[in-house]
Amino acid sequence: MTAATQRKPAGHASLRFEELAAEGQARLLDMTHNRLVFGISIIPFVGMPFVYWKHQLDQNAWGLLVWTLSYFVGLTAVRLQYRNYRHDRDRSEPAAAIAKWLPVILRMALIHGLGLAALVAVIAGRVPFEFTLLLYMSLAAVMAANATHQSPVFSAFKRFFYAGWGGCTLLTPWAFPEHWHLIMPLCISYIISIHRHSSIAHRFFLQQIKLEEDSKRLAEDYRRAKEQAEAALYAKNRFLTTAAHDLRQPVHAMSFLIESISRRNRDPALRPALLDLRQSVQSVTQMFNSLLDLSRIELGAQPVQLQPVAMDPLMADIATLFREEALARNIQLRLRTSRGKALVNADPLLLRQSMINLMQNALRYTQRGGVLMAVRRRAGQWQFEVWDTGVGIAEADRQRVYSPFFRPEHAWRIDNAGHGLGLAVVARCADLMGASQGLNSREGLGSRFWLRLPAAEVNERRASVRDRSLFPVGGDTLLQGCCLVIDDEPQVRSAWESLLCAWGISAVCVASANEAFAAVEAGFTPDAVFCDQRLRSGESGFELLQALLERCPEAAGAMISGEFDSPALAQAEQEGYLVLHKPLEPEALYILLSRLLPASAEMSYIKKCCPESSANRA
Repeated sequence: MTAATQRKPAGHASLRFEELAAEGQARLLDMTHNRLVFGISIIPFVGMPFVYWKHQLDQNAWGLLVWTLSYFVGLTAVRLQYRNYRHDRDRSEPAAAIAKWLPVILRMALIHGLGLAALVAVIAGRVPFEFTLLLYMSLAAVMAANATHQSPVFSAFKRFFYAGWGGCTLLTPWAFPEHWHLIMPLCISYIISIHRHSSIAHRFFLQQIKLEEDSKRLAEDYRRAKEQAEAALYAKNRFLTTAAHDLRQPVHAMSFLIESISRRNRDPALRPALLDLRQSVQSVTQMFNSLLDLSRIELGAQPVQLQPVAMDPLMADIATLFREEALARNIQLRLRTSRGKALVNADPLLLRQSMINLMQNALRYTQRGGVLMAVRRRAGQWQFEVWDTGVGIAEADRQRVYSPFFRPEHAWRIDNAGHGLGLAVVARCADLMGASQGLNSREGLGSRFWLRLPAAEVNERRASVRDRSLFPVGGDTLLQGCCLVIDDEPQVRSAWESLLCAWGISAVCVASANEAFAAVEAGFTPDAVFCDQRLRSGESGFELLQALLERCPEAAGAMISGEFDSPALAQAEQEGYLVLHKPLEPEALYILLSRLLPASAEMSYIKKCCPESSANRA
């Protein structure tokens, strides 16, 4: 647009042809040109009946015949010209096509109008009144038709109309020598009405093109903004995913060290501070995990693999994870299973993450009473529910609680450690699995969150029976066995050694494959091997774990890493290896070790493992 155009107030009523973009001008030029070609093509066939009529009147029809044949010749030239026009439009820029062809089309419109006026000059005063009147009516119909279809380029129509009908109006005294004083006012009024009609049609075409241009520009702006937002989101998620390993290391080490100190502490005055410290680290861990969960989902790094999943064992595992927290807060945790009937079609990892987040949310905002985790049949689907007797959610906040970082006002007064990410992860996981989710709540009385999943259709399946030996033993029960840990971070190795020692486990923590094999060759026989994936020596943690398990076939093994989208970790999971992600909560590690290693309450073992710890306990 020109500077003059930009200074004009917004609105389409004052639009001009020149103010449109080149592509819009070219489209209007196409319409006008098409109508001109069609109009010129039809005129010879309109002239032939008048030639025949004049011949029937025993009058000389040669002039009218020459005029008609001239239009046939002009039609041939116009068709050739139109083919050249289409060739240029297909191969050149709109602005170049307009600069070349607009003057040509304006001349063609003017010549066409003069040609129609010449027809009146040929027959004026030489034919009966009826002949002339019918000819004028035919020309008026031609003008009316072109008033709409030529009006996209208004300057072309004006040349055609004023040259054609203006010439007819000026020749009216010769065409109607006895009635021209009656016909002339009609011709003038026709000029006014057709000009007004074509002007309105021209503005309509301009407005339509302008609206289309605005729509395209808005769509392009939206697409560009969307791409920029997606690029920023991708960069943010990629940064979190890439930095996850380094960010998780200190949190991972802190949680292990705090648990180790708590085990060794015998000073009652330090217990509240240690409890606050443990809760703070748990809050950081939960926020960190939720952020990374959202990043993985938005980045598309979380593959969705729908398969039959038994709900009862999964619910029992989750109840096990939160049982100690519920007991510590004097909250009753109840479980209502389907007695082995509930089998849903879902992604196991996404479903487990959703259930964990719902339980965390329920326990966080329940100060007294209890939390119920249940599953029930609902019209061909299974509905997982978490009931609580917490603070509830106001009506105005029930749709917003699934938005990232949103927390109701009363939630801040109860627990300021939350970050408003847990329910957002639940909503994203449900969308990925094609499940529905929702809530019912009464403020001050409690809430019910539910997740509805399609029932899996299988012909045969084993009943889901919980092995009681898989439940963790009490938190004070010592473990026995040997663990080999490979991690290249000194702080993490120190935290591993301190925590495992506090639990009564003989631990060897090394930084590389050479050190690990040296320990095994020296006679250390691990019952469990935990190997970090990314080692500074450049070695593959997964390949190292496989080699160690081959050397120690009686040992159990697991990968542990701060990464999520590593191909090696994905391969390990596909081959059936256990993959743990940092920061690993001590409770979860204790549960895992209680399954892998035999429990022991003998103090002699921990004395042998950690003499300084036994001295503290004495």
